Amino acid sequence: MAQPKRRWSKQRTHTKRSTWKLETPNFATCSHCHEPVMPHKVCPNCGYYNGKEVVVKDNAKKAN
Repeated sequence: MAQPKRRWSKQRTHTKRSTWKLETPNFATCSHCHEPVMPHKVCPNCGYYNGKEVVVKDNAKKAN
């Protein structure tokens, strides 16, 4: 099996690894209740997606 002829320098290793980082998730705002939600997901607060009610939420349970 082939082996590298020379060792990578520390600078080259650190430069290559400098892009290994987590990105913060981008949030959108719900068009109905204006809460922050993940894009392309049903709003967990009101149940709306793309301006339409997809999941029926029971407001009576929240009040109690």
